[in-house]
Amino acid sequence: MGAADHVGLMTSGAFARASGLSRKALRLYDELGLLRPAQVDPVSQYRRYDPAQLEQARLVAWLRRLGMPLARIRAVSTLPRVQAAAELAAYWDRVEAETAARRELATFLIGFLSGRDTAMRDGQGTLAVRCGVQSDIGLHRQDNEDSAYAGARLLAVADGMGGHAGGEVASAAVIEALRPLDTEVPAGELLNALDHAVRRASSALRDIVLQDPSLLGMGTTLTALLWSGSQLGLVHIGDSRAYLVRDGEVFQITHDHTLVQSLLDEGKITAGEVASHPQRSLLLRALGAGNFEPDLQLHEARLGDRYLLCSDGLHGVADAESMARVLLTITDPDQAAKDLIALAIDGGGPDNVTCIVADVVTPADVETSADLVTTADVETSADLVTPADLVTPAAPASDPA
Repeated sequence: MGAADHVGLMTSGAFARASGLSRKALRLYDELGLLRPAQVDPVSQYRRYDPAQLEQARLVAWLRRLGMPLARIRAVSTLPRVQAAAELAAYWDRVEAETAARRELATFLIGFLSGRDTAMRDGQGTLAVRCGVQSDIGLHRQDNEDSAYAGARLLAVADGMGGHAGGEVASAAVIEALRPLDTEVPAGELLNALDHAVRRASSALRDIVLQDPSLLGMGTTLTALLWSGSQLGLVHIGDSRAYLVRDGEVFQITHDHTLVQSLLDEGKITAGEVASHPQRSLLLRALGAGNFEPDLQLHEARLGDRYLLCSDGLHGVADAESMARVLLTITDPDQAAKDLIALAIDGGGPDNVTCIVADVVTPADVETSADLVTTADVETSADLVTPADLVTPAAPASDPA
């Protein structure tokens, strides 16, 4: 190949300096078909480029600086200008959406790791949660194996089992594992955060048993709600329950993981036979047991909604009509929780019973942060309720009606 063949062409080094691309990048783009040299010496393999290729090379360099994948650059670079511009606009829209999602996740992780708290907002402004929390040991138990947590964004009830203090340990440990979630979690990460926390809680239970084999066989239910703006994540395993009160109606939004519920679902028993079934307390799923896969749901919370979380010490004794009457007529969440406890005690109080009644309100409806949680034993707005903190046995409460 003679010198005349090289007239007007640029060496790869000169072309790299002019285009802002490295010689290594030029070799890669040649291999990928993004930017072929105008001429390759068959003996020396020297690459030479036409100056007219500089515009194409600079476009590739700019697109790489935007982070566009090479495969997409190859497609865009072959399009007419108008179509290439449209493709670039669509790509950048996606980048900005993904960046916003990562920013939300980073904000959550920073708050999660540092313990910093921030405001909870929906599309129209800030939401708050005003709670009443009550628990009673019942009339026939020596220990309270229920635990609960009520904070600005996280509500949780756990009903432990296992005897010899195992149930108390299990429920308290699971609540403690969820406690760090009481911060600003991006709406798109609610269910992932809850699922991760449940798996962390399960691991914590295994570690406890390894340290103290006498606790082998302990377990707990868990029903928890986590807010992010108007989005509400729900995690549920076992037979504690969550209810929603909206527009004058009460809805059960969890499904019991019990043998009798599965028999009822299959039509093998009737609803009237559930209460007297000899295995009505047998759980099919629980934390600490073999099957701990939780149910995860996403809900849209509305201003004026009311939520009830409770252990089976309430719904296993009180009928649905009586519970609905309290939830629909008693406006103060703390009094509503007390009246629900009274229903269980008046029904014989055979088990521990714990209730969290939570109203979705505006900040103006919450006078102080302490109003977010109102119990006789919990002083802060987001505190762990462990068996040692719960209400001691008391005489049957008066009829709420």
